[in-house]
Amino acid sequence: MEDRVLSFHTDAAFAADDRASGAALDAQTGSKDTVTSEALLVAILASLDADKAEEVVQIDLRGKSSMGDYMVVCSGRSSRQVGAIAEKLADRLKQQFGLSVRTEGKETGDWVLIDTGDVIVHVFRPEVREFYQIEKMWQPVTAVS
Repeated sequence: MEDRVLSFHTDAAFAADDRASGAALDAQTGSKDTVTSEALLVAILASLDADKAEEVVQIDLRGKSSMGDYMVVCSGRSSRQVGAIAEKLADRLKQQFGLSVRTEGKETGDWVLIDTGDVIVHVFRPEVREFYQIEKMWQPVTAVS
């Protein structure tokens, strides 16, 4: 038993060293691990455009929230389109950047949240988007006269 524990820790140490040297290599070559939130945002907007998402709004969260750098809100015409937009976006981000994104709500197709870490994407059916009005929470407050 002791030998297995020792070899596990040794293997873990070697794996950690490999990851560290791999991260340094990635930083030099500019590969997937160094993707910026701006590059991610561009890819997300391109994917949404390709899938005919409607009323796409991007919100800059930098300096306003620690949950991410950007939020994107858009609509699909039906539950099926909302689900397809979310699924294709997740697939494209996996292919382009090697990102495994978290999604919530894909089963119902009313409101799907895609969390990439730096960019949060909300895909709504129009009626659900109108009800929650999520982008209004992040718009600047206008002066009341």
